Amino acid sequence: MVDVGKRGPAPKPTSLRILHGDRNDRINDTEPVPPTQDIACPDWASDAAQSIWDRLAPGLIERGVLTAWDVDAFLVVCEALARYKSATQLVNGSALLVQGGSGLMKNPALQVQAEAERTFLQFAARFGLTPSDRQGIKTEVADGATGGAERLLS
Repeated sequence: MVDVGKRGPAPKPTSLRILHGDRNDRINDTEPVPPTQDIACPDWASDAAQSIWDRLAPGLIERGVLTAWDVDAFLVVCEALARYKSATQLVNGSALLVQGGSGLMKNPALQVQAEAERTFLQFAARFGLTPSDRQGIKTEVADGATGGAERLLS
């Protein structure tokens, strides 16, 4: 059997089900909850990934999107973006076609760039790092922060 992945819209988070007064049989009261603890970039991250982490993680942590359980997956996002940046710099500094063993061939940095882009986009979607993915994530808004309709109507 081939696993085709989940279909349909992402399920509503349990906290929203409770807020909206969903029926008790539709609320997962045994949903695992990540522990509240300091979230830090793993020490084995590359310098480039650490820089990306430092830029993106604070906002995700503040919104509750990045938790202690998500550190490794988010590091994949940061490493993929770092590889993409490095490959893009290589491509921009050289030709699209390079001399290979049997003549001209596509620059190998293009393949690295494309793989890093696919990895980034696949994992970035889980954290709402693209506009279309972000609209599907619901988070608590901190006091004083405006979001959604309040922001649009002000």
